[in-house]
Amino acid sequence: MRDAITAVRTKKMGWQMAAKIYNIPATTLRRRAEKEDSTKGYLGGHKATFTKDVEKIIIEHLQELEVRFFGMTTTDLRKLAYQIAVAKNIPHRFSSENQMAGVDWLRGFRKRNPSISLRIPEATSAARARGFNKVQVQTFFKLLSDVMEQHNFEPHQIWNVDESGFSTVPSQNPKVFATKGRKQVGVLTSAERGQHFTSVCCVNALGSFIGGSFLLLSFFPGKI
Repeated sequence: MRDAITAVRTKKMGWQMAAKIYNIPATTLRRRAEKEDSTKGYLGGHKATFTKDVEKIIIEHLQELEVRFFGMTTTDLRKLAYQIAVAKNIPHRFSSENQMAGVDWLRGFRKRNPSISLRIPEATSAARARGFNKVQVQTFFKLLSDVMEQHNFEPHQIWNVDESGFSTVPSQNPKVFATKGRKQVGVLTSAERGQHFTSVCCVNALGSFIGGSFLLLSFFPGKI
């Protein structure tokens, strides 16, 4: 719309030509140009319950909780939206019976704020959460820098070791089709509980692996 109005005002083309090229109704183009308004404005429908500033505060709150390992679920966010609307006397269409915002508001909120997304959180112990902070991380990298400068390691001397455990029986089974009304549906596995295995792998900064492409340094079922 702005380009069409500019083209007409600078006499690059006429109303009809600009309307055709920019795919805009000629009457709408004339009206907007006369009002010196090239924005769409409000076209009807439901307006957003919260302003951009309020939604920005909500986003910052979500990000702060996620960093502290207390991320909010979709239900928590819908309840929070209702509480904010009630506390701030903001007109809303939320359910007073359920005391939470609807799924339509949540869908629109996520669309307006693509900086957040739904993720499956990884279980993190309280001890690891307490140890993962700015002071501890800075201390770690300070010690690492001192050691690297002291010994001047070559890339082939820098190794990373990682331990991972896995079971012969999956913890979660995918959904399968079954006869409607059947009370129990099973899936065949190697055992009821399975066995737990642990593998430790090493690779250096050059991409070389110990003992070839893959090495199990420890492989003791159920004893780690």
